[in-house]
Amino acid sequence: MRTKTLKKNKINVVTLGCSKNVYDSEVLMGQLRASNKEVVHEEEGNIVVINTCGFIANAKEESVNTILEYVQKKEDGLVDKVFVTGCLSERYKPDLQKEIPNVDQYFGTTELPGLLKALGADYRHELIGERITTTPKNYAYLKIAEGCDRPCSFCAIPIMRGKHRSTPIEDLVTEAEKLAATGVKELILIAQDLTYYGLDLYKKRNLAELLQNLVKVKGIEWIRLHYAFPTGFPMDVLEIMRNEPKICSYIDIPLQHIADPILKSMRRGTTKAKTTKLLEEFRAAVPGMAIRTTLIVGYPGETEEDYQTLKQWVKDMRFERLGCFTYSHEENTHAYNLEDNVPEDVKMDRANEIMEIQSQISWELNQEKIGKTFRVVIDRKEGGYFVGRTEFDSPDVDNEVLINAEDGYLRTGEFFNVKITAAEDFDLYAEIAN
Repeated sequence: MRTKTLKKNKINVVTLGCSKNVYDSEVLMGQLRASNKEVVHEEEGNIVVINTCGFIANAKEESVNTILEYVQKKEDGLVDKVFVTGCLSERYKPDLQKEIPNVDQYFGTTELPGLLKALGADYRHELIGERITTTPKNYAYLKIAEGCDRPCSFCAIPIMRGKHRSTPIEDLVTEAEKLAATGVKELILIAQDLTYYGLDLYKKRNLAELLQNLVKVKGIEWIRLHYAFPTGFPMDVLEIMRNEPKICSYIDIPLQHIADPILKSMRRGTTKAKTTKLLEEFRAAVPGMAIRTTLIVGYPGETEEDYQTLKQWVKDMRFERLGCFTYSHEENTHAYNLEDNVPEDVKMDRANEIMEIQSQISWELNQEKIGKTFRVVIDRKEGGYFVGRTEFDSPDVDNEVLINAEDGYLRTGEFFNVKITAAEDFDLYAEIAN
């Protein structure tokens, strides 16, 4: 009779989707380690936890394919158990249980204690800020709130993440201090909506006060803002950004569209005129700040005129950073009641054209940097280059600064002054400044 080999369980956490999922996986891994579980991130393990994304069609497809991949490994005897958590599981649990029954258990976004119990671990409330970070050692995400109260017609996040819930300032400071103690120097503040921070706890938009507390954390040198909503943006944040060196002159503010008929249908609560005025105020308050935005093309009812309005606006605004995506028709959203009437090939053509325009803008803006000196942080060594970023660039999505490794050794996580010697549309080349 064949007996099963006795072996210690190793839990492999696989993360899909956005930075919020990265953060959630890190918290899960920290809780597992506190229960003396052996845990790894996207390496070999006999127990697998897949943290899924359920935001748009491509992300859902990737999540389903990953689940199927590990279920097959389970059937082949390569892994013992497969658990699924995250947004896809929150949104489609009954369907997933029916279609992929060989998963051991499905958990939603708010069921961390149950997932830990299934993994033989205890959920410990006292572990504020205890995480196993999976990003390079010099930066980490700091999730300041969960959920979203916005009524955007195209977005399923409130379905998957629930209502907005801010994390108290003192807890975030504690978490930042623990990250700094491990060598983290850059905090990237994330939430579904930074703009709303504090309304539930402090009865006011309190992002500015949070920043004033975080800049006091020793060891933290850069604090970066991601995912701010344009309506009701707390303008006192700009004063802190201008006056406090630790706050990067950078903001990620997804605007989605600019044609008034589309903004109204999207339920964005703003207009072209208001949005343009807001961006002008940003640039006046913080000269030289980098503004990153994301846009959606092919939304139901988007006419050629609407698209041309958006295209011209992109040319006029000259965003430092921009991403463009095609509309995804999502069940249980308000826009799902509308006819998805823009053909897929038209959506793709519009997205590609916007990105071509942005590529040219980025090239032109980068040419202006040649000969100038910037402070950069080194993220990694890749091939013959050390790869860094300026305060105007976020990891994975923005420009990178490449410094020839033959010119000298640059330690990962350290800051250096460099002089830009050449520039492409999304890459800058530099040498160490004397």
